[in-house]
Amino acid sequence: MAGQGVPLLQVEDLAVTFRHQRGGEIQAVSGVSFDVAPGETVGLVGESGCGKSTTAKAIMRLLRPSAGRITFDGVDIHNLSGRKLRHIRPSFQMVAQDPAAAVNPLRTVRQIVQEPLRVWQKDATATWDEQVRQMLEAVGLDPDVVADRQPHQLSGGQLQRVCVARAIMLQPKLLVADEPIASLDVSIQAQILNLLLDLRERLGLAMLLIAHDLAAVRAVSDRVAIMYLGKLCEVGPVAGIYDSPAHPYTQALLASVPRISARGVVPAQLAGDVPSPLNPPSGCRFRTRCPLATELCAEQEPVLREITPGRQVACHYAESPAGAVAAAAQSKEP
Repeated sequence: MAGQGVPLLQVEDLAVTFRHQRGGEIQAVSGVSFDVAPGETVGLVGESGCGKSTTAKAIMRLLRPSAGRITFDGVDIHNLSGRKLRHIRPSFQMVAQDPAAAVNPLRTVRQIVQEPLRVWQKDATATWDEQVRQMLEAVGLDPDVVADRQPHQLSGGQLQRVCVARAIMLQPKLLVADEPIASLDVSIQAQILNLLLDLRERLGLAMLLIAHDLAAVRAVSDRVAIMYLGKLCEVGPVAGIYDSPAHPYTQALLASVPRISARGVVPAQLAGDVPSPLNPPSGCRFRTRCPLATELCAEQEPVLREITPGRQVACHYAESPAGAVAAAAQSKEP
């Protein structure tokens, strides 16, 4: 699942499980592998509950993975802890989904953006105010207007910009953006996406962008990874996946975007419900909702395999959908 150049972030066979209070294990993330190259933006897309945010938290080491390996800038951070993990943290930062929940409501914007400098004792205190001004200006905020305001005095878009300013204060190499526009008005979402694009170009940031908005992911990403029930089902360049999706789930996901017809907005719905992560289906996890499913799909789990250069799909019938339809119909005959 490689991008261009030597990967900055490598995730190999990542797994995260949680113990259920009534017994059993919830397989939130299961065998996920992908990488992000320096300066590249990779979009991670899927339905709610598929494991996207859990993957992000595991990469950030906000929770400990159950298995797998995470390598950042050549360092295996999977088993790092304490001082060693803290030492590398400034190089990868996160922007959370809810900006209001990600800041101290009693602090001013100046104090919030200044916090990384205080924690890491960067430079002399006398220069901190100037660095805060520069960061606020970099994210499109006037420091003379907002620096002494508290979070409740800002709009959602302004507060998210403050969170971005805080995240880039230490000049990280990787920014993990977990649904950064989900809680914002539509009119503000484009502004935040443009801000992320601008920062990527100016600072050379690599980004892992997690989002539900397929149009947003297409606008800012170089590659996209499609996730379903804790597993990746398709990874590749944005243009290839959006213009010619190979996995049945990717096709259904793109078809679910509401479209305009003479009768108004027509949302296309994916049939069936997502299975429980406590008891995922055998074989292919998407088979219970897939129109191409056969006995092979129930017996054998498909693995990500390259069907074209840079394009991987986890489907037995990705290269021959017409044949798969016929096989599926034949297998369901009495």
